[in-house]
Amino acid sequence: MTLRVVIAEDSLLIREGVERVLSRDPELQVVAACADLPELLAAVETHQPDVVVTDVRMPPTSSDEGIQAATKLRASRPSTGVVVLSQYAEPSYATMLLAGGSAGRAYLLKERVGEPGQLVEAVRAVARGGSVIDPIVVEGILADSMKRRASPLATLTPRERDVLAQIAQGKSNAAVGETLYLSEKSVEKHISVLFAKLGLESTPEVNRRVLAVLLYLAEQGG
Repeated sequence: MTLRVVIAEDSLLIREGVERVLSRDPELQVVAACADLPELLAAVETHQPDVVVTDVRMPPTSSDEGIQAATKLRASRPSTGVVVLSQYAEPSYATMLLAGGSAGRAYLLKERVGEPGQLVEAVRAVARGGSVIDPIVVEGILADSMKRRASPLATLTPRERDVLAQIAQGKSNAAVGETLYLSEKSVEKHISVLFAKLGLESTPEVNRRVLAVLLYLAEQGG
């Protein structure tokens, strides 16, 4: 059975490269090649493809249009597979892509375009309802997960994290309480517990606040 494919990529060179790779397979038919998200969505309506191969970033905003397309298609055309191509081994893109389920979804680095067998197999896999994630991206997801588990902040409750976020803004206990609708005594209790969880019990009060804030900012990338 011939699989109908729509390609979306704003770089002409890469778009033509992807089309050339896929067109070599007699079981794949490229029915449209687009340069942005509106063109892609229009092409899907017109050609009703089995699979969409899309860049993760493209006009109009060059942010996460490929992920947006995959999300829209899961709702409007759940049987259409989506292969997202990216030059970024970024775990967050992959997790967003798989947030609604992994069936019929693939996330590959663009370097795989130079490995025709992998790209073609990914197209076939998502058409069958399967899933393919680039091994390098999987490594990144695992490393990111391990990092989160290793972080001492992972032991904090959501409320304790809220309190710490307010402390990081330089607020006093009273100000934290006003913002979070807590009594000052409750704020003090939360702070005492989060200090203990972060292993900061043996240092003076002022230093503990500073160290807790530094841990928080380090996790936030600030």
